[in-house]
Amino acid sequence: MDIVFAASECAPWAKTGGLADVVSGLPRELAKLGHKVRVFIPYYRQVAKAVPDPPVVLKSVTIPFSYYNRFARIVDGGNAHGVQMYFVDSPEMFDRESFYGTPSGDYPDNAERFGLFSRAVIEATKVLGIPDVFHVHDWQAAMVSVYLRSTYYFDPVFRHVPAVLTIHNGGYQGTFPPRTMETLLLPWDMFTMDKLEHYDKVNFLKGGVIYSDAITTVSRKYAEELQTPEYGNGLEGIFRRRNGDLFGILNGADYTEWNPAIDPYIAAHYTADKLAGKKECRRDLLHAFGFNGVSDETAVIGVVSRFATQKGFDFIVEIMDRLVQQDMVLAMLGNGEEYYERQLTEIAARHPAKVRVQVKFDNVVAHKIEAGSDMFLMPSRYEPGGLNQIYSLKYGTVPIVRATGGLDDTIDEQPDGSGNGFKFRGYDASLLMTAIERALGTFRNKKEWTAMMKRGMAQDFSWSKSVREYVRVYERVIQNRS
Repeated sequence: MDIVFAASECAPWAKTGGLADVVSGLPRELAKLGHKVRVFIPYYRQVAKAVPDPPVVLKSVTIPFSYYNRFARIVDGGNAHGVQMYFVDSPEMFDRESFYGTPSGDYPDNAERFGLFSRAVIEATKVLGIPDVFHVHDWQAAMVSVYLRSTYYFDPVFRHVPAVLTIHNGGYQGTFPPRTMETLLLPWDMFTMDKLEHYDKVNFLKGGVIYSDAITTVSRKYAEELQTPEYGNGLEGIFRRRNGDLFGILNGADYTEWNPAIDPYIAAHYTADKLAGKKECRRDLLHAFGFNGVSDETAVIGVVSRFATQKGFDFIVEIMDRLVQQDMVLAMLGNGEEYYERQLTEIAARHPAKVRVQVKFDNVVAHKIEAGSDMFLMPSRYEPGGLNQIYSLKYGTVPIVRATGGLDDTIDEQPDGSGNGFKFRGYDASLLMTAIERALGTFRNKKEWTAMMKRGMAQDFSWSKSVREYVRVYERVIQNRS
């Protein structure tokens, strides 16, 4: 098959979360199976720094808007692991400090930015080769599906080309004012409740769900959760309507990057059979965060996350006074909502012997936390798939999670201690604290703790199984459109 990916992120060029890892890892696995895979992402300022002056593949792609045309170039990002990268270059749209907005809010022209991106991908394939299927990701690329079934409806080369939409986080939908219909030259008869309109807004994700041939999301549990009012974010009725075309496929981990036996970013390599290196990684992590005199009996709890309510940071802040009384230290890495950045920084200043925070994204430090921590904390309000808990298992770092989405699918706590981690089900800070206390209690039993570590390290969450599920989805939609 010839598969074109369209997404707003792809590691290592542009990353804010798990989306980038999936758009990097899944195409590689598809290429291993012999499929032709091309990936398109915007040529952001950050990408331009990593890939300056790439070869130009298409000098000018015309993207019409209501009162003017914009123009984009398609540049060659190279071919690695059998995957061809392309970047959509439109400086006025993507040469900006951030991908989606500033700390004060989203860029006001995001509809125009990602509308242009979506049409540029479609137009580029006319010259570079029509795929058998488009695989688009989240609201930023969902308009590919909408355009294929509207603006390009009568184009004979796309008539039978299906689109698969993957939802990495249904909480982000891309909603814009009604005038967006005119800006993007979409027919007004699509601005209805059963199409793009949602509470008098144009909803990109809703359009993608309605017009895509199949919808996937990043865990079995989250596919179920999207159909409920608690997690559907107003689109649960649409998800229930598309239930027969909605598939939950667990994200795979890229063990060429996340593997303590070969990780180039950590202080020492180790395996389940030879764990001595993990102690060296623990010492290195404590040094990197400025902790001194931490006993071997003291648990090191790690966090790598976007600082947001969705990630359960309201819980973490609420329990902090109780948590610092425990025999543990907390190393946190991330950035996000200004409120939590400030709260966590202040907490770390009050308890420097217990809590350290680095407010940034740093891939090297993220690897050090996975390798050097004893436990990894993910108390998410919702977590569609989650990758960090999977990485943690591989590194022998026992996860403590809330039972939602992919966290519930991958982490198993058993009364007899035979699971691979700890989890709590309700949305209550005291339940998180109780789960941490259970973990700390088990940590004191070194034999039981080591057995739990080794069980997690032995699990295989690689792409090998998930990629075949995606292939079956592609084959289904291609057959249905033929």
